[in-house]
Amino acid sequence: MSTPPPPSQPPSGGFGAPQDPPPGGFGAPAPPPAPPQQPPAGYGYPQQPPAGYGYPQQPPAGYGYPQQPPAGYGYPQQQQPGPGTPPPYGQPPTAPPYGQPPTVPVQAARPPAGGNDKRTQLMIVGAALLAIVMIVGGGLWYVSGDGGGTGGQPTANGSPSAGPDGKPQGAGGSEKVPANPKSKPLFNQPNPQPADIANVAGSWLTDSTYVKSDVAKVVGYNVVDGGKKWELPFPGELCGATRHVSDNKTAVLFKAVMPTPENKYPQCTEVGVIDLGTGKLVWSGNAKGATSGDKPVSYYEVTLSGQTVAAAGTAGGAAWNLADGKSLWLPKIDGESCRDAGYAGGEALGVIRKCGQSSSPTLHAQLLDAATGAPTASYKLAPGIEYAGIVSTKPLIVGADVGKTAKNATGLSDLFVIAPSGELKARISLADGTFAGKCASTEVEKCTNMVVGNGKIYVPSYEHQGGQSSSGRTNELLSFDLETGKQTTDRADAGDGFTMFPLRMDGSNVIAYKEPPYDKGGQIVSIDGTTMKETLLMQNPSDKASQRIETAFSPEYSEYRYHNGKLFVSRTTARKPYSDKSDPEYLFVSFTAS
Repeated sequence: MSTPPPPSQPPSGGFGAPQDPPPGGFGAPAPPPAPPQQPPAGYGYPQQPPAGYGYPQQPPAGYGYPQQPPAGYGYPQQQQPGPGTPPPYGQPPTAPPYGQPPTVPVQAARPPAGGNDKRTQLMIVGAALLAIVMIVGGGLWYVSGDGGGTGGQPTANGSPSAGPDGKPQGAGGSEKVPANPKSKPLFNQPNPQPADIANVAGSWLTDSTYVKSDVAKVVGYNVVDGGKKWELPFPGELCGATRHVSDNKTAVLFKAVMPTPENKYPQCTEVGVIDLGTGKLVWSGNAKGATSGDKPVSYYEVTLSGQTVAAAGTAGGAAWNLADGKSLWLPKIDGESCRDAGYAGGEALGVIRKCGQSSSPTLHAQLLDAATGAPTASYKLAPGIEYAGIVSTKPLIVGADVGKTAKNATGLSDLFVIAPSGELKARISLADGTFAGKCASTEVEKCTNMVVGNGKIYVPSYEHQGGQSSSGRTNELLSFDLETGKQTTDRADAGDGFTMFPLRMDGSNVIAYKEPPYDKGGQIVSIDGTTMKETLLMQNPSDKASQRIETAFSPEYSEYRYHNGKLFVSRTTARKPYSDKSDPEYLFVSFTAS
C-alpha cells in the first residue's frame, strides 16, 4: 500500500527549501501480472530517434553543443545499418529483435604477409567459434573503461586494464551471493511522531552498524539484531545530510534550537561531522556570509569529498576541514552576483555556481580544488536554464531541464558530460520521457535513479505495460556511453510486475532494487556490467504483512541501503499518522538474507 504523501513542509530556510513536490512514488500496486508478451516499442534497445528527439542536425547556439560538432560526439546517425551489416567502427551493433541474441557477423581474417594458408584458416575458424560463443552467451561482450573517468582502456587482448583502485576494470564487485537469498525481516523501527512534519533524511550502512537520522538525533543500530548501539542528540532538528562517507565520518545539517511558539521555524545554520563507529560528534559549527551580518547563514544541503565538508544555501557556500572543522572558505558574492548554489561530493568536489538575477540566472558547472575552493574546470550552461543538478563529479555529469522540456515529472531533459578541461564531451537527451532519471529543482546533489560506472551512465526506463495482454507494470535498466553520448545495447529487464532502479555501483556491477507487484516481495539484484546478467542477492517475503510494510515506502521519498546481505529502507520525513486506523508506519524496515 502506498504511503499517503506528507504535507508540504513550512518554509524554514533549511534543508530542501523550497519544498519538494508531493510524493507520487511508483504508483499503486499493480493487479496480478499476466504472461509476458512482446514489449511496446521504445523500451529496451536503442532505436532511430524521431525528429525533434533532442539532437537537432544544426544544434542551436548556447545550448552546450559545439557549433560544428566533431565526428563521434554522439549525434544519431540518419540510418541504422541493415541486418547482418557490421556497424561503423566505435558504434554498438544494431539491436536485434526483442528476445533474440545479437547477430555477430563473421568476417574472414586478412591473410598475413607471406600467405600462410594454414594460419589463415585457423584464424577464420577461431573467429567463427568466437562468434558462436558470443551468440550462445546471449549478447556481445564489451570491455569498457572505469566509471571514474580516469581514462582506463581495454588492452589489446581484450582483457580490461587496471583501474585506479588496482582492480581489473572488468572485474565484479565485493558483494557476495548469499547461500540463501530468501530474506526475513530483521528489525522495524516505529516512526517518530513529532508535533509537525520533521526532516529525518540521512542513513548510512557499515559492516556492523546501520546509522539513521531521527528527530533531533542520530542513532546507530546493530546490523545483527537491530539493537541500539549509540544515540547522538542534537539541540535542534536535523535538516540535511550527505550520503558520502570519508574516514568513517559523515556530515549533517541541524538547527541550533528546537521550534518554539515564538520561533516556529528556526533556520538550518549548523554543520556537524559524525563518527559512524563511535557515534561521537567530531565537531560542529556555522559560518557568516558577506550579506548575513552577525547572523549565521542557512543551508539547503551539505556534501563531503575527501577531507572537505561543503554546505551551500541562498547566501552561497562554505567549507570546513573534515577532521577538525577548520574553515576552508566562507560564503561570498562577487561583483557579478555569483554565488555557490550547491555542491556535490564523492570522488571530486563539484559546484553549480549561479550568477546574475534570480529571475534569469546564468549557471556554471565547475570542479573545485577541495582544499581551496578554486575552480579547476568550468562549463557555462545555456541561458534560460534555471536549475541544474550534479549526477556525478568524476566524471562531471550535470543534469538540467532545458527549456522545460522534461516529461513525466522527472525534472530532467538533458545530461551534460563535461571533460576535465571544462569542455562538453557529450550531451544525452532524455526529453522524450522514455527514461526515469530524476533531478530535483532546488538541490544540486539530488539527482536520483542514475549511477555511473564502466564508462557509462545507467538509467532505468520509465515504467510501462509489461506486455500486450498484461496489466502489470515493468521497466528496464539501460545505459549511455559517456564518450559518445549514445545509448548502448545494454539492457536488464525488471520482469513483469516489477520496476527496478539502480542503487549504486559495486565494482563493475550495478546493485539495483526491484519494487514488487502486489503479491510479491522486493528484490535486490547485482547486474554484471559486461553481460547485463542479473544475479539475485535478496528475495524479500511475499506474505501480506511483510509485503505491505515494504511497499509502504515510496522510492522517491525513501533511502535504500544494501550491504552484505542486509537491506535497510528508511523515510526522509516523519509526521503523525493521518488516522488512528492507519497502518503502522516505520522510520525504517530491514531484511536479512542467510
